[in-house]
Amino acid sequence: MSVLAETFAAARADNRAALIAYLPAGFPSPVDCVPVLAAMVENGVDAVEIGLPYSDPLMDGPVIQSAVEGSLRAGTRVADVMKTVAGVAGTGAPTLVMSYWNPIERYGVDRFATELAGAGGVGVITPDLTPEESQEWTRATDEQGIDRVFLVAPSSTDARLAKVAGACNGFVYAASTMGVTGARTSLSSGARGLVERVRGVTNLPVCVGVGVSNAAQASEVASYADGVIVGSAFVKALAEADSPAQGAAAAAKLAADLAAGVRAGRRHA
Repeated sequence: MSVLAETFAAARADNRAALIAYLPAGFPSPVDCVPVLAAMVENGVDAVEIGLPYSDPLMDGPVIQSAVEGSLRAGTRVADVMKTVAGVAGTGAPTLVMSYWNPIERYGVDRFATELAGAGGVGVITPDLTPEESQEWTRATDEQGIDRVFLVAPSSTDARLAKVAGACNGFVYAASTMGVTGARTSLSSGARGLVERVRGVTNLPVCVGVGVSNAAQASEVASYADGVIVGSAFVKALAEADSPAQGAAAAAKLAADLAAGVRAGRRHA
């Protein structure tokens, strides 16, 4: 059983969903990224996604785009992403990379998978890679024991859900709504139905992301999903802080609030 699978199994044994947090590597600064993520893990985050900064982030909303642009200006490259993965993996939390396909392909598929495994990374989320184009990636990740995560959306047909889920071996990322990432005041009513449809074609965990920003929303999603993914809300809390210390405190508090929401989800269902 992989480290990621063990995390989901432990959450199930605790009758709750897992809380997964996202931050781009190099944000809020190259120095502060790992300590901030460590504080989030200490306050209830179960697994971490490290974003690989990319100049054409098609899925990202303005909050994450701004953070990614700042990270790129600070000089963050793939080697820095790997160092961030190693630092966060040292906390004991399963650590994944979320990356568009172009940077991985340009870096070298085998090189990327090998270095990620060496850094202690357990998986990669590729939002713009399709199963039909993933043969090389599947081979490289299988060789290194790296879990693959692909995305499905409310518009996906049942046949497409089966195709995408069949290419995954970590979990299935269910985008709660069509469009870019970003905190929302309310969640799509289609997210629950999407999770149910995915469960009809796979036994893998199904995690919901895009839009979750507070404890109430986390609790709602946790009542039916195996994992709750939060990104923009953490980025926003850090971006609005007056100092690195205040940012770390804000991110830690948000993690604790979201963790409480996740843990209440099944009890309130």
